[in-house]
This record gives sequence, structure tokens and C-alpha cells, in this order.
Amino acid sequence: MPPTVAVVGGGISGLAACYHLARGPRPPKVLLLEASARLGGWLQSTRTADGTVFEHGPRGIRPAGVVGTDTLHMVSELGLEGDVLPVPGDHPASRNRFLYTGGALHKLPSGLGGLLRPVPPFSQALLWSGVRDLLAPAVTEPDESVHAFVHRRFGQELADIAMDSLCRGVFAGDCRVLSIRSCFPALFEAERRRRSVLLGLALGSGEERGAESGLSQRARAERWSQWSLRGGMESLAQALAAFLRPRGVELRCHAPLRRLRRHPDGRWQLTLADGTVMADHVVSALPAAALAEVLPAEAEPLAQELRHIPAVSVAVVNLQYEGVALPVTGFGHLVPSSEDASLLGIVYDSVAFPQHNGTGAASVRLTVMLGGAWFEQSFGDPAAVAPALLLQRAQVAVQEQLGLEPAPTRSIVKVHQSASTASWRSSGCPSASLGPPTPVSPSTTASPVPKQPLGSCWGSCAEPQWPCVPPRHTAAPRQ
Repeated sequence: MPPTVAVVGGGISGLAACYHLARGPRPPKVLLLEASARLGGWLQSTRTADGTVFEHGPRGIRPAGVVGTDTLHMVSELGLEGDVLPVPGDHPASRNRFLYTGGALHKLPSGLGGLLRPVPPFSQALLWSGVRDLLAPAVTEPDESVHAFVHRRFGQELADIAMDSLCRGVFAGDCRVLSIRSCFPALFEAERRRRSVLLGLALGSGEERGAESGLSQRARAERWSQWSLRGGMESLAQALAAFLRPRGVELRCHAPLRRLRRHPDGRWQLTLADGTVMADHVVSALPAAALAEVLPAEAEPLAQELRHIPAVSVAVVNLQYEGVALPVTGFGHLVPSSEDASLLGIVYDSVAFPQHNGTGAASVRLTVMLGGAWFEQSFGDPAAVAPALLLQRAQVAVQEQLGLEPAPTRSIVKVHQSASTASWRSSGCPSASLGPPTPVSPSTTASPVPKQPLGSCWGSCAEPQWPCVPPRHTAAPRQ
């Protein structure tokens, strides 16, 4: 009789864990437990009657690295190859990204010119930051904040402006408390290998590419910066569920885990609201705080570490405008905390994925990201904030920073509460990856699978950006 593996959490991490388990040569019996009414977690898309798609979580996935290659292989196996919407390297959404600082939009430097001469908002040529990295000594500290790392290697300006903005867009977090080792492991390891970040990245790590497919080969040939799906990112979760059910994977919604403990026979006992389940192995795809509350007493040291991982809330405001044009063309723009702490950035969705614009009148779709680590100081309690306040703040930002004066024809406001970030003072950023899971053996305590990025506010790293709980939301003028 095959062993039973319980996967806890039905977001993209949990679904991907089930996918890899079900594809094994001797697949176990797999049970997925999801607390909410739906699968997919923060992969959540709204599709209107005219075909317009609004993303409320990750809006794209980067194809780079082992995780990116494996994800494209999975997409091919799921039969979604024809639904992939790539953003090639020569696309404006790949080439043009902006910062809003000093009351103006500034294109991020690219090409040789951006290296050799000062390009606003930076006061000196980026070449000098590269020279600093090549000359700076390496350190042996086990971890440090992202800001401290970039300041030490590249200088204060890149840390205060560029990395501050990037961390706000990708993690909705403060680079002064985010872990470089957890959030940007490639940079951390590059310094360890070659003493210089730039040398380490240029020479590579010899890492294998992952499971090749026609999609991954095409992505490299066309230099994709990211990709999405025609039906929205939520269709990836739906395709995974459709793949798993015929293979005997039991998918249970409305099944929150109350307690996890070791049974005397060495198996795990999972206490649910309506009974108990026994499993030989457990894979956790829960947010850190949620996992901490269900661990057995003997795992209290791990629970304490998980509780120390901070969490923030993010408001995602989708807006659609008709009869307007953007002043610039690109992926979007980020806002450093020194400019406006409440506003993380604005993504120009209709530029990267015009296929999601629908069949109606020509329109501009935007996503405004608010709050993050600055949510409470800007808007108060995320559980009580009025959606109208967030919508107004988003409209004002679009008006002031992009010059779009009319009211939007559609708007959707969602508040994602307690989105995980990684403090460099904590042990890491638990969740699950898109790679094969590492189940907990009966002789050890339950622990999360290490996280790999899958999607983000700004432009998708490869990491589910938020834990798997349903957000509060409102919509106007349609639902």
C-alpha cells in the first residue's frame, strides 16, 4: 500500500507539490487540504464578459533559472502551451521600467550609455557602482539586510533608490529589514563564490537548467522577460487541479488544519474542523504564521522562528481607462519610500499583455499597489480600511504621476492581508517551491519547503507573493 502524503495549503505552492508527487514513478496517495473555498491562493484573476482580464495577485512569471525552466515544462505538460503570452526581450515592457522620484518619471538606465554617464535619478554613472563592487572586500556574515548588502557593495544611492524601490515592488517590503540571503539568493551566493557580485553573476554557478521543453528553449531564444496565460494566472491553478484529480489526488477545500501532531505509530495526525486525517508525510505550503499555530508542542522552537517572520498587507487596485494614453510605454514604475511611502508602484498591464484588454473599446489597464510595510501608517488597520479610500488614493496617484484625468471605467480593490516578507534577523522565508517537494519523514518534525520566487507585484520573480488566504475585496462598477 503506498504511503499517504498530506499537502497543507492549496495555493500554487501546494498544487505544485501535488503535481510533482503525482508524477513520480511510484506515486503516493496524495491529499491536499485547503482552508478557503477555492484553490490557487494568490493566483486570482477576474475575467469580464468582454474578455478583459484583471490580475489581483502575480501577473506574470519569469522564465529564468531552474525554477523558470521547470515551470515552463509543467505548463507544457498541463496542455497550456497554446495559452502562453510571452513578453520577448525586445518588447517595451521588457526594455522600459521607470522610477517615480522627485515628482517625475525616470527611465531606469539600460545599455552602455546608462553605465558611462549619470542618468537621473542617479547622480553618477553606474559604472562607478560596478567598480566599487569589484574592489570591495567580501564578508562572511551569515546574512544581512538587502539595504546593507547593496550599500556595502554598490553604494548608498543604489541602496536608497533602486533597491528600496525594487523591494517595495517585489516584496511590498522594506529593504532595511528584508534578508538578502532569502530574497536575493543569487546576489548573496555570487559574492560568496567570487568575492564580487558582478563577477559571481557573470561567471555563473554551473547550475543546471532544469527540465527542458520546447517552451523553455523558445523563451531563451526570444529572451522572454516574463510570460502570462491567456485566461489569466489563475488558469494555471485551475489546470493543475484538472491534472491532479484524474490521477487520484484528493483536493479538499473548506478544510483548515487545526493541529498537527506525531501519532504513537510514527505517522502524522492532522486535526481538521470535521475530524482527523492520518498521513505518513506532511508537506506544508502554509504561511509562516499559520504553520506556527498548528505545529506540535515538541516543535515549539521552529514555531517561534516562524512567528518572528514579519508580515505586511498590500492593497491591489485594478483600474481600466478608456480614451486615454500613457505618457510612457513600459512595464510600469516603482516609487521609493522616500518619495511616497504609501504608494509602492503602478504596473502598466495593457502594455505587457494587451491580449488581456478584451474586445471592447481601446483601453489602458493599470494596477496600483499600496501599503506593504507602510500599510498601517498610511491607511490604518487593513481589516477595517474602506475600499473607497484605497480607490481614491490609487486614482490620485494615476492622475498625478501619469496624467490620466478621467475617472476609470472599471475598478477593483482587493486587500491582501498579512503578506509574507523575510526579515534578515529571522531564519528565512518558509513556503513551498515549484520544484519537487521534500516531504517530512516520520522521524522528524514538520517543516516548510524552502521558497522559490513565482510571481510578484512588480514583475514576477518566481515566488507566490502572498500566503494562501482569501482577500477582502470590493468591485465597481461590475462584478
